[in-house]
Amino acid sequence: QVQLLESGGGLVLPGGSLRRSCAVSGSMFSSLSLGWHRQAPGKQRELVAGIDRYGSPNYQPSATGRFTISRDNATRTVDLQMNALKPEDTAVYYCCAIQNGRQYWGQGTQVTVSS
Repeated sequence: QVQLLESGGGLVLPGGSLRRSCAVSGSMFSSLSLGWHRQAPGKQRELVAGIDRYGSPNYQPSATGRFTISRDNATRTVDLQMNALKPEDTAVYYCCAIQNGRQYWGQGTQVTVSS
């Protein structure tokens, strides 16, 4: 089974930066589509950034220019670098992987942007 372990959440000031990392086990990592989703209180879970098996990224408009998603097939990790953070970025962030049409989730980690 595919398992995902997240790290790197926490509290950050507006305008600050934070890096999330997700380690994936139990799969042929190079074949996975990967992504980061977030869910704020009272809102639907949304895709923040995704990256396919070939390394091509895509972003929500609110993340474009501020966030960068990357993958490392050697270390079996997918990272999300978040810069110029805003209070509206506050949410629980989830790592996600798709294999053979099935979706797998990390535990979710709180990111709070506040002064």
